[in-house]
Amino acid sequence: MGAEARLKELGIVLPELQKPVANYLPYRLVGNVLYLAGQGPRDSKGVQLTGKLGVDVSIEEGYRRARLVGLGLLAAMRDALGSLDRVDFIVKLLGMVNAAPNFNDSPKVINGCSDLFVEVFGEAGRHARSAVGNVMLPNQISVEIEGIVAVKS
Repeated sequence: MGAEARLKELGIVLPELQKPVANYLPYRLVGNVLYLAGQGPRDSKGVQLTGKLGVDVSIEEGYRRARLVGLGLLAAMRDALGSLDRVDFIVKLLGMVNAAPNFNDSPKVINGCSDLFVEVFGEAGRHARSAVGNVMLPNQISVEIEGIVAVKS
């Protein structure tokens, strides 16, 4: 089953691709590699979700926010490629968490995006990954994730 059919089966509707807030592109396709710019979590109205993990955002809420970022990254993939069925596999994610100094669960937060990609792409959604805590992120967003995707020839 292709990724587009899987989205429908799961009842997942992708958000509208957000326009960049500065002088950069949401993605860049180079040969058969798609580079996805970092995105932060947004609610259903497009408002950025802010807060610091380990202070005012729980691990469970951080996981949900990382999943929201994953939906935004899927929207960028579809915009770049025309269809998620053109994705060969997810190569790598870099997940950054706005975290208190003693917060050690960044991987549990970024699992929200990783788990989504496996749901949508199956084994092709499994990827290399870094999940790091940061003292802050732009506009105090709670999570930011960027990615690298291999595209079918």
